[in-house]
Amino acid sequence: MIYPFIRNSLFLLPPETAHQVSMKGLDMAAAMPLLNSWLSNHFQVQDPSLSKTVFGLHFPNPVGLGAGFDKNAAHLDGLEMLGFGFVEIGTVTPKPQAGNPQPRLFRIPDQKALINRMGFNNDGVEAIAKRLKERKLNSHSKLIIGGNIGKNKVTENQDAWKDYCTNFIGLEEVVDYFVVNVSSPNTPGLRELQEKEALRKIFSELQLINQNNKPILLKIAPDLEISALDDIIALTSEVKIDGLVSSNTTLDRSLLNESNAIRAKSIGAGGLSGQPLLTKSNYVLDYLYKGIGNRLPIIASGGIFKPEDAKAKLDAGASLVQVWTGFIYEGPGIVKNILQAIKH
Repeated sequence: MIYPFIRNSLFLLPPETAHQVSMKGLDMAAAMPLLNSWLSNHFQVQDPSLSKTVFGLHFPNPVGLGAGFDKNAAHLDGLEMLGFGFVEIGTVTPKPQAGNPQPRLFRIPDQKALINRMGFNNDGVEAIAKRLKERKLNSHSKLIIGGNIGKNKVTENQDAWKDYCTNFIGLEEVVDYFVVNVSSPNTPGLRELQEKEALRKIFSELQLINQNNKPILLKIAPDLEISALDDIIALTSEVKIDGLVSSNTTLDRSLLNESNAIRAKSIGAGGLSGQPLLTKSNYVLDYLYKGIGNRLPIIASGGIFKPEDAKAKLDAGASLVQVWTGFIYEGPGIVKNILQAIKH
């Protein structure tokens, strides 16, 4: 009930500053045992009917937080407190990188959307792996953690597979599954790696070193042509891909109304997320599921704000769902609202 007031106050700050303030507050709450316990009881939904096993992992519930929110695996205790069934960290790159110049995150409040061009800003695989190892030693957490991995900006595309392998080796002991991110629009040339032969190379090399059969998923863009989606569907039969994440942010500004499209033009480059992406992401999800069926699980994201948005994706064939922009606009109660609506 008080979140609209908190959100409006946070929205007076620049988006990245608001994010940092929010996460510091969340960390402080998680570190206080009594407050942590109270908030956990308030936000978490404990119901055995919500749990499910997907690509061999037991998820306490099917609602997760998408990559990009906790890039450096620094806020997992607080996010677990809020009831997420899983959190995807990253995107992680082998070397630390600062990302693109600020400002690089922009709100479009009247359509509940964001535009970002972060550019894989993160602490690098070594520091993030160390942080996760320390948490694992000092925590009895059952939170499922996904590792979203990418290439450094300076790495040429023909060598991209080496970056993905470096990330895999660095994070293998501390994450439960991996997501190969070749679909961010904010690293020059990255989306070219969605082409069939580039994906074949990356996944073949990853599976060669995947001695413990960690699930490795592919995250795709919602802007792919039908022929490219067909290539990905075909590729899942040719190389071992354990699942798909559908989908990343979009470059399609036609999803915005006229005034916001003009504003987006002044903002410039970046991926659009939020409510305008719902229909487009649902179309891609539906197409992929019809092509793959139950052969591979799909984690669905894009435009989830209300319980009915999540239910539509689950009904369309998704095994799990992820929120991101909806979490910012709707607040921490978004997970509980969805779970209460979908529990049996």
